[in-house]
Amino acid sequence: MKMSNDLKSKTVHGVAWSFVERFSVQGITFLLELIIARIIGPESYGIIAMLAIFMAVSQVFIDGGFSSALIQRKNRDESDFSTVFYINIGISLLVYLLLFLAAPAIARFFNEPLLCDITRVYSLNLVINSLVAVNKTKLTIAVDFKTQSKISFLSALLSGLLGLAMALMGWGVWALVWQAIALAVLNVILSFYYVRWYPRSGFKKESFRRLFAFGSKLLAATLISSLYSRIYDLVIGKKFTSTHLGLYSRADKFNQFASTNISGILSRVSFPVLSEIQDDDNHLLSVYKKYVQMSALVMFPLILGMAGVATPMIKALLGDAWMGCVPMLQVLCLAYLWDCVIMVNLNLIYVKGHSDYVLRLEIIKKLIAFVILFITMNFGLLAICWGRVIYSIIAFYLNTYYTKRLLNYGFFTQLREIAPMLLLSVAIGGEALLVSALISNAWLALISAVVACIVTYVGLCRLFRIETYGNLVNLIKTRGYGK
Repeated sequence: MKMSNDLKSKTVHGVAWSFVERFSVQGITFLLELIIARIIGPESYGIIAMLAIFMAVSQVFIDGGFSSALIQRKNRDESDFSTVFYINIGISLLVYLLLFLAAPAIARFFNEPLLCDITRVYSLNLVINSLVAVNKTKLTIAVDFKTQSKISFLSALLSGLLGLAMALMGWGVWALVWQAIALAVLNVILSFYYVRWYPRSGFKKESFRRLFAFGSKLLAATLISSLYSRIYDLVIGKKFTSTHLGLYSRADKFNQFASTNISGILSRVSFPVLSEIQDDDNHLLSVYKKYVQMSALVMFPLILGMAGVATPMIKALLGDAWMGCVPMLQVLCLAYLWDCVIMVNLNLIYVKGHSDYVLRLEIIKKLIAFVILFITMNFGLLAICWGRVIYSIIAFYLNTYYTKRLLNYGFFTQLREIAPMLLLSVAIGGEALLVSALISNAWLALISAVVACIVTYVGLCRLFRIETYGNLVNLIKTRGYGK
């Protein structure tokens, strides 16, 4: 069954503007971060990364799964939005107070005295961001990523320039702290300017109960996932040095820029779109398959190509001081390779309203992940990265257990359908490695490899008549309309 015209339109425009929003913002942020990184070095980034687990877990508690519950719920009303607004602010203030009091203990744990003051300032982001959580949720429900792109781009640009100016003036790690605060403040100002939403009713117990029924399980699942994703920063920051953590964090950031952004775009668009057809299993499966295949079409060559150009990329963009992150970046590429498929599979489970399945999955997956981490941490940083590769494959397999139960779309079926893109992408990765090895100049090697890989991949897709490639091209050409 083909996508309806309305769904095609929402998908194309949603993906297009979400792409603009993600990559204009992340592109600006990433570019400015590269410049700042050259100035302040790996150690300062390592200090900020030490706070990552505390910020991630705190943000999960503040949201509490309520934003996703609002998106998933069809008959949401104004009292639901207002209730979530007050919940977000209340919890953010409580969490900030806890982090303020815990700041000395955090500094002692990492043996980094500067962390006490940094924690107390940096954590203000949680309170500031809670003010616009509902505004962003309303834009997501409307699949209005055009407005989000305006807000995010302006905020990232202005705050990034502030961070760069402070880095040049010698503020060191504090340049990163005040850049983050400025980003949050600008997001609030611009969100209220563009969205113009404010709570029109008080806190309603009925709304809380309705949303909590779905959101509570999602909260627990997201909390476990966030703990896992940030536990690496905690372990590396404690067991190794802040410089080692800075190198690992930068390798992870490169992968996040590519993988997490693409996965995030598809997740943000697919969740509200698929939620509209959640009761029509045949239509849902048809659209859902397209998301899986198109995500693989884009993600696989991007990630494996980046692994191939890692050496000239790091040398050209960051300099010799950061070359220690190259091996970690290449191994982590293999871990992030499956992120897009994992996220789309999870979205299907959310759409069908089974947050209990998600919670069960997260408990099982993260128990396995923690075991892998605590084994590999004894063999060095590269072993930790290989442990993430093993976990990602296990996570992909386990997620598809429920997609098979819900829509009979399991692991081996999905693997068979995305195999053509995977094989072509392996060839792209090999080509990138070869070009990088043959050209000594870092910038020339990087540019040559990128151009060659793009031309080769498009040519191979056409030569082997990859159906998903044709579908994507047609979808873009028709702008979501037509047949």
